[in-house]
Amino acid sequence: MPLIVDASVATKWYAEEPGTAEAVIILRRSDLIAPEVIFAEVANAFWKRVRRGVSSPDQANAALAQLPQDVGRTMPIGELAAEALRLAIEHDHPIYDCLYVALARRENAPLVTADQRLAALAERAGVTVEMVG
Repeated sequence: MPLIVDASVATKWYAEEPGTAEAVIILRRSDLIAPEVIFAEVANAFWKRVRRGVSSPDQANAALAQLPQDVGRTMPIGELAAEALRLAIEHDHPIYDCLYVALARRENAPLVTADQRLAALAERAGVTVEMVG
């Protein structure tokens, strides 16, 4: 069964933080899917880590280079945008998170996240959630 992974989980694949061990177990699954926005969100997370001095620019670049191989399949944002916007309006939630929920609904797959707010949204939208961390 496919799993939808979000940036909060993917970031843990490359950065030691609470939940990393669980996230690495998820990484070993062969059928991972994410919306293309995951690349921007993981890059942003590593930019913040570099700013705080907890990751080096080399670590950030290595993570971003490895991410396409680790996420088995990505979905173009354009294919999810209408459903994500509907969810964002209905639930008063940022559209970036709603892209993951829209993908989970489209694929009829669980969403794996470390983000409690996203998990709550997904559950309200009828998506099965697996929490990390």
